[in-house]
This record gives sequence, structure tokens and C-alpha cells, in this order.
Amino acid sequence: MVEPQSPSTARMIDYWLGGKDHHPVDVAAADAFESAYGPCAAIFRSLRAFSGRAVRHVAGDGIDRFLVFGAGIPTQSNVHENAPAARVLYTDVDPEVVAAGRQLIAGLERVDYVRGDVTDLDSIDRAVLDRVLAERESRPLGLVFLGLAAFLDDATLARTLDAMYDAVPAGSRLLFDFDAMELAGYPQALAMMGPAFHMREPARFAELLGRWTPTADGITPVADWRPDGTPEDVPDAFWGGVAVRQA
Repeated sequence: MVEPQSPSTARMIDYWLGGKDHHPVDVAAADAFESAYGPCAAIFRSLRAFSGRAVRHVAGDGIDRFLVFGAGIPTQSNVHENAPAARVLYTDVDPEVVAAGRQLIAGLERVDYVRGDVTDLDSIDRAVLDRVLAERESRPLGLVFLGLAAFLDDATLARTLDAMYDAVPAGSRLLFDFDAMELAGYPQALAMMGPAFHMREPARFAELLGRWTPTADGITPVADWRPDGTPEDVPDAFWGGVAVRQA
């Protein structure tokens, strides 16, 4: 296997989560970022724990089909593990990440992984959608939109969330997160993220949700969203929640 020459955010997160699907270039990039910001593993463990709680909550409400955008590498307590009875379709825009993900979910009957761009829902293979997420036009879906908002400008984010709303039936849920203003205090780390990186105040993100209606839990730091016991003591780098497509 040829070693990648550039780091991947998905593989850096896998490294921080203690996974095995990363390369030296990813470790070097993760270590460089931590030198400018500080340890990241606990923050990403907290974010993954939020994802698990949100998936289990939505599954408990009867959602048994999930479409995951920007899925990265589906290890370390991902959607199919937190909703084992559900059908799950992972998507990502990076073909190398998709290939790695497909290897990890090989043999799972109700799970698949294909290339797809969240900003262009038509990019997702219709045949796979029909197979994995049958009845998606009549039965509510769980849309998992985690780790993506920071890489979309306001106009693209609003348009994307609006298209997702129109693509699913009433009762569907949107599981979301976004980068709040934590990195504003760390200019060197922020510079590493590049000019296309977008932090947002919670009130601004709420506006961009458009027609999606947050549940009564609201938009909170992810560690505070329905915690299992005492919330993790981590910086409020990520905020998130669950929103509903109304009738």
C-alpha cells in the first residue's frame, strides 16, 4: 500500500480516538496541531460520545435508517454500533476514506459505504440508497451531519441543510455539530485550519438551520447534551444537538 503524502482529517481523528487506520503523515499533522492548541483526544472522544448518545436517542424514537455524511472512518463507537438494528449508509467525499471504511464494514448486512458529497445529494448512488435505505421517502430518517459545518461557508451550509430538509419525510431527525469559537483564542492552531475553516456562535448556527427545529434539548456544548452522568470536563470546542423535520 502506498503511504499517503497528505494528512486526512478523518485519519487524524482516528488517531485521536485510538484507532488503527491512520498513517505517519496523519500523526505528524495531529501532533503539530496539538503543539499549537493542546491535547485533542479527550475532545474528540467527547464528540464521539455525543454522537453515540444522539444516535441511541433517535433510534429510541423509532428511527431505524441513518444516512451519514462525511462519515470518515467508521470505527470507535460509530452509528452502526450504537443502532445495531438499523440500516446505515455511510458517505464521504474522499475516495481513500471510503475505501478504508468499506473494508471495516465488510460483511455487515445492513451497512454500506459509498462516495457522496453532502453539498450535492444527487452524488450519492441512487441504487445504493434504494437498497440500504428503502422506504426513505415515507419513513423518517436520521441524517448524521457531524464534523462538516466548519468546512462550509454560511451560504453553502444554509443551502445544504435546506436541501436535506426537502429530501426526507416529516419526523426525520438531523444530528448536527459545529465548531464554536474555541480556536479564536489559539491563533496558531486556527491558522493551521486554513481560510476555509468556519467557526460560529451558537445563535448564528441556529439561524442557518433554517426550517429544522431543534429538540427541547437545544443547541449545547456536546458534552452537555444528555450526558451519561457527569459531563466530560473538556473545552466547549464543539456544540451540537438534534433537530426535527416538522410536518
